[in-house]
Amino acid sequence: MTKISYIDLLPTIEVKYYSNLTIADRFTTPHVIMKKTFFSRKSIKNLAQRSLLPQIASTWAGLSETEKTAWTNAGIPRNLNGYRLFVADMSARIKNGITGIATPSLLHQSWFGKLKITTPADEIKITQLHPSFYWVSHPVHGKKGQREPIKITEQFALPLTISLNYKSNLTSTGAGSFAKYYAEVWYSYQGINLTKIVEISLDTITDWKNATATLSTQASIIIGYNLYFHIYKMTGELYIDNVKATHSGQNWVRDTYCEDILQTFTKAFYQIPAHWAPITLPSGAEYDSIYE
Repeated sequence: MTKISYIDLLPTIEVKYYSNLTIADRFTTPHVIMKKTFFSRKSIKNLAQRSLLPQIASTWAGLSETEKTAWTNAGIPRNLNGYRLFVADMSARIKNGITGIATPSLLHQSWFGKLKITTPADEIKITQLHPSFYWVSHPVHGKKGQREPIKITEQFALPLTISLNYKSNLTSTGAGSFAKYYAEVWYSYQGINLTKIVEISLDTITDWKNATATLSTQASIIIGYNLYFHIYKMTGELYIDNVKATHSGQNWVRDTYCEDILQTFTKAFYQIPAHWAPITLPSGAEYDSIYE
């Protein structure tokens, strides 16, 4: 039942009172709350004492121009300038108790995904669903920390290009072993629903590298597609970043930079699919976003 209450205001304070109210999360229990006020000078001072920015800014100032340029180049895949990427990376290092400064890379930045298989498991399979339309969680502009569900409609048009940067250290446990990233494309041909696989076979042992595969033509009506990571009859680790599925001129992968590949949504966002959902996840198999 809706809860209703009221207060009596003096006419002289009505404008001031209502100007300090704002609408809260309308996807759970709609209500109004007091607006967040500006920080006082005392709060700003205390915040600066707890913030990592002064320490990180000092470290950045000590870098050479060559080092700063390397960070700038590494930030290009994420549309970040060098300083913003450095802040994100150093914050993660400090919070995880890692000393020193990372070496900037064009193939991975800050957080990345990790799929790990240990005995008794020898398989892991996860998927990201891409139906013709779905919902995503999107920040509300001008409202810090507030998000809202947004409906996404994928107007599919070939070519479809899948790509990723990855590093692997995998060991086969039997015949028929493989590791791959692929898209399963559904299409209709003469009234029959069929599938087409666009696949990247992943090396079992390699340092960070890029891999790409493309579906250019298909003489039929494309219905939709799903993305998969599948490691079979293997143990070890697979690291992933900059995961993409590009069609219609843009990348459609959710959490491309693997900052939270385990993220799921509840309550107001129950209709939003997980970034990567498990299909096969036996005991000994796991996946998560990490910083190393």
